[in-house]
Amino acid sequence: MHAKIASILIGLILFAATGAASAQKAPITAVVLYPGSATITRTAHVDAGATQLVIADATANFALSTLRVEADPGIRMGQIVTQDAGRTQSGNPAEADLEARIQALKDQAAALDAEAGAADIVKAYLERIGSDSGAASDHARAPVDAKTLTGLIDAISRGANDALAKKQKVAMQKREIEKKIDALQRDLNRLRSGSKDNRTITIHLIADRAADVRVSYQVNSAGWKPGYRAELNSAASTVGLERLAQVSQKSGEDWKDVKLSLSTSQPRLSPLAASPQPWLLSYIPPQALRQRQDELSRSMTAPTAAPMPATVSGLRKSDAEPAYEPPTFQTDGSFATEFEVPARVTIPADGREITLALARQTVAVKQRLLVAPRIDTTAVLTAETERLAGVWLAGNMQIYRDGNYVGAAYWNPQASGKFAFSFGRDDLVRVTLDQAKDNAGSTGVFEKRNRRRFADVFTVKSSHTAAIDLLIIEATPVSTSDEIKVQAEFDPKPSMEAWEQRRGVVAWERTLSPNDTLKIGVSYTIDYPKDGLVTGL
Repeated sequence: MHAKIASILIGLILFAATGAASAQKAPITAVVLYPGSATITRTAHVDAGATQLVIADATANFALSTLRVEADPGIRMGQIVTQDAGRTQSGNPAEADLEARIQALKDQAAALDAEAGAADIVKAYLERIGSDSGAASDHARAPVDAKTLTGLIDAISRGANDALAKKQKVAMQKREIEKKIDALQRDLNRLRSGSKDNRTITIHLIADRAADVRVSYQVNSAGWKPGYRAELNSAASTVGLERLAQVSQKSGEDWKDVKLSLSTSQPRLSPLAASPQPWLLSYIPPQALRQRQDELSRSMTAPTAAPMPATVSGLRKSDAEPAYEPPTFQTDGSFATEFEVPARVTIPADGREITLALARQTVAVKQRLLVAPRIDTTAVLTAETERLAGVWLAGNMQIYRDGNYVGAAYWNPQASGKFAFSFGRDDLVRVTLDQAKDNAGSTGVFEKRNRRRFADVFTVKSSHTAAIDLLIIEATPVSTSDEIKVQAEFDPKPSMEAWEQRRGVVAWERTLSPNDTLKIGVSYTIDYPKDGLVTGL
């Protein structure tokens, strides 16, 4: 008998040694972030002899088709089972904290409602006493002396005042509580990921030795977009160019101290090649076509009931918080590029946008002032350098000049063959456009034609104490028809006839001495037929 009990105990100890039934910790260790989605990787360590791995705290916000399990050598994989279970609290600690604070405020509001109800009972009782004392008949009324009557009236008055004061105080306290609840509710709506379920992942395996198992899945409530910071040192003619990334996520689980990679690929797009479908032609007889048109006309003119305004949690749809949209961007690259974030990061699941610094480099630049007088009579400081190696995506750029914030702009590195940056207006340069001539007339003896002549003078005056480089650009009229003749005259001649290969855009490159002035004259003569319409004049 004792031998049988010992055998059972040994069997239980050996079964426990395989340790397969309990849930194990599998924290999120790595994330690959895409434009509009993310692949999350959890890592669990299993001991030698284990036959099962249970991960019980995964979010249910992912498609099972994206689930993937990998293991180190020495582990043989078997069946994978998933099961979803509802939870009473959010898995996101910040979301759970807000829910608890809102519930506590609602409990305070309910207690105030109870106090207001008690005050109403007292008030109604005092009113009834007052009306009964006045309405009682003379033979039923007990004799009351003046002193007793005065005390009764005073007691009723004090009680009524106390009841009304308590009701007013309760109303004021409840109003403040409702304001706090509304504010917290707005914060909670921004935090919520839409998931109230946990997903348990059970992996059957045979572990010949201790090793790691990696479980990965893809979520859509996450994303990133590129950004930059450009800092000009005008004295050294250098630009510090920093590559940034704006990231956010509402996957339902915080990413704590994870290795983060940023990819330009679009895994949500269909991987299938386009397949042409049959090109089918059909014919509708005239009578059937007229019948369809009549039916369509009647349906369009039929009165329809006005739709009821959509509401979300008692709010009008227009007043509700907008749905979360993960950061994303479009890329035309043929191949995916991946950027590694240098340090481990923590990204909460509340949808807030976080800026990450990826890399920084300093490059020498050529500075000059860009002037387009016909568009804007200001001079803008620009810096230009050769294209840098690597993949540079279009994105928002923060702009600094000599340590001062200038503004933000959208930067497209593919817009030209070089990298060009703008650092705001230069107030020491004054630009004016003066109209010298603008007249219209006609020409020709047998075939009358219209003629229009424009003549302008651009003036650029520098108040700098050092020489500055200028680039003045002008868009000239270009004829797209043989019927329109354009003659352009410039004084002085432009340095470039097609600036940046733009048709009809000319440019002057000049160096302006301290406190010097530059004048450029332009004139255009345009001949065109009297009949017809000419656009662009």
